[in-house]
Amino acid sequence: MTKLRVLLADDHAVVREGLKVLVNAQPDMEVVGEAEEGNATCRLALDLRPDIVVMDISMPGLSGVQAAERIRRECPEVRILVLTVHELGGYLRRVLEAGASGYVLKRAVGEELLRAIREVAHGRVYLDPHMSGQVVAGFIGTTPSEGSGTSELTEREVEIVKLLARGFINREIADQLDLSIKTIEVHKARALEKLGLHSRADLVQYALHQGWLQTP
Repeated sequence: MTKLRVLLADDHAVVREGLKVLVNAQPDMEVVGEAEEGNATCRLALDLRPDIVVMDISMPGLSGVQAAERIRRECPEVRILVLTVHELGGYLRRVLEAGASGYVLKRAVGEELLRAIREVAHGRVYLDPHMSGQVVAGFIGTTPSEGSGTSELTEREVEIVKLLARGFINREIADQLDLSIKTIEVHKARALEKLGLHSRADLVQYALHQGWLQTP
């Protein structure tokens, strides 16, 4: 069995040790590296190319948001799951905009974290149930304009919007659909305009409303 390669990033050694024991106890996962601050997290992500980085938001050096932005820019194939104590919607929006594909609260039970790791590592978005309610309730100020809907999108635009909401970047979508990056950008721009959306966080909110982010 090919194991999911996990990089852990948290400035508390006790937290990292507990996560390491939990992850390494799974037959389909293994911890390949640990970091206690943001810059080291980015270096290890670049060197190790793990399947997923499980990181805190509050770390010395680069914050989790800054580290996520850098990792997604330099290692777009690496997925990012944020594990944090912060329960405010503003933090969730910031990490989604930075490129993270998952957000789990530290008070979550182990099984939920493991599920989140598997979901994010396989290209899906995972939001802690306590946080997803805030998204659906509209914690993001910009919502689809009145009258906008999936019916206005072409089949290709729907396909691209779904992939964007799940955390894939333009280059990855272009590879999956065998299209040029420029073509992806054009479809993306048209879809966002039709839906009245302005950011990736808005896309995630819209996709949640449409039921596109449910586990198959």
